[in-house]
Amino acid sequence: MINGHTEIIAHIGYPTHSFKAPMIYNPYFEASGINAVVVPMGSKPETYPDLLRSVFTLENIRGALITMPHKMITVDLLDEVTPTVRVAGACNAVKRTADGRLVGDLFDGEGFVRGVQRKGLDLKGARALVVGSGGVGSAIAASLAASGLGTMGLFDVNTASAERLGARLKSQYPSIALKLHTKDPQGYDLVVNATPLGMNEGDPLPIDMDRLSSDTFVGEVVMRTEMTAFLTAAQARGCRIQVGSDMLFEQIPAYLEFFGYPTTTAEHLRSLARLSY
Repeated sequence: MINGHTEIIAHIGYPTHSFKAPMIYNPYFEASGINAVVVPMGSKPETYPDLLRSVFTLENIRGALITMPHKMITVDLLDEVTPTVRVAGACNAVKRTADGRLVGDLFDGEGFVRGVQRKGLDLKGARALVVGSGGVGSAIAASLAASGLGTMGLFDVNTASAERLGARLKSQYPSIALKLHTKDPQGYDLVVNATPLGMNEGDPLPIDMDRLSSDTFVGEVVMRTEMTAFLTAAQARGCRIQVGSDMLFEQIPAYLEFFGYPTTTAEHLRSLARLSY
């Protein structure tokens, strides 16, 4: 039961949004003896700014998890954001500082980065190709740049989208080498598919698999299907892979740290989660 001493993390999304976060966070809080709870809150875009401000007038609010379609508008509602937010143009975590300022960060890409790093990929000075410059692709590109990446290739069928992402990356990370409008995977240490392509058997794949080296690490963002046709094809070439759901579970320790809670591992969170896909 929520009482005046229980800390609340608001999980704000569209009214019809599927709220998965409480089914991951709340079992962890319960198992760890942390007096906190994630509460789903549905909001339409036109009422969201007022809701966000109202939520942070609560005395027992610890923070807010933001989902679509509110991630982009959140950026302009805050007092301070990180370079990751500025590159991606979106925010999915908000907290209130002791002096009352609202501070935001973005952890979608951080989850992807933590996952590949824990699997042994050293990103310092590495070369990565990100196919897809939409919301998730921008978030991953931003976090990869923050990790010390040396070279990044960007591709999107919407060339202007890739160019805008490239410009934002350069503004925050001027030393990074950018290669635009190419999806040739040859020469890259990491290839990320941030599109729906290659999700199902028979789908066109996002890259030319014949150009993919077995030394390249390959990551996927699709969560509905764990082993997509793209990952299956990459694994058949001998590549190390990361499934889409790893991005979800790996980002939650980053959220916990942001909100000041004891952190944990993705494996522990998986063992406690009450998700049904």
